[in-house]
Amino acid sequence: MLNIPERIANGLATTGWYAGQSIFADELSARLAHRARRLADTHELHPARVGHNGGVQTNAQLRGDDTRWLAPASDDASERDAMAAVHALRVNLNQALFLGAQESELHFARYAPGAFYRTHRDRFRDDDARLVSLVFYLNDDWPDDAGGELMLYADDDSETVIIRVQPSAGTMVCFLSDRFPHEVLPANRERYSLTGWLRRA
Repeated sequence: MLNIPERIANGLATTGWYAGQSIFADELSARLAHRARRLADTHELHPARVGHNGGVQTNAQLRGDDTRWLAPASDDASERDAMAAVHALRVNLNQALFLGAQESELHFARYAPGAFYRTHRDRFRDDDARLVSLVFYLNDDWPDDAGGELMLYADDDSETVIIRVQPSAGTMVCFLSDRFPHEVLPANRERYSLTGWLRRA
């Protein structure tokens, strides 16, 4: 039976995506959820921006989440443990897929009730640094009717739904950043995740 990193590598190699059990243990997901809520309570999450280089701006018509990037040398143990787990995954995928990812970046994301992120791709047209997109969900006891799902669409611009993922703790999604349009649907409650990329330098 394949372990989780092997299942992720197999998914990326065959379909270009994986959705299933997280590389984070339940205990780490719970600590990260506590950390994210505390950052929200202390107003350390800020409106997310879109674009890059000189075109970075907030645009509430495209996305409505609040975010905070993890520092490479964070003083928070849960953040350090998350970075270490993602580093181990990066090493594994480099070995299995010759991915060439040299670094990772992660941020907390909080979607208030009603917030969304319109359909988009994660790789910029003039920047191919992002290789694999990662989403780790931090929401316990997420009801079926709460919304907030990640919608992953086919890479042929047909708007065909590949998978619809509920944002439940213990679940992660990863996919090749250049291939798949995706969006976050509005939810009727707060939605937390840790999101990021494996990147070329």
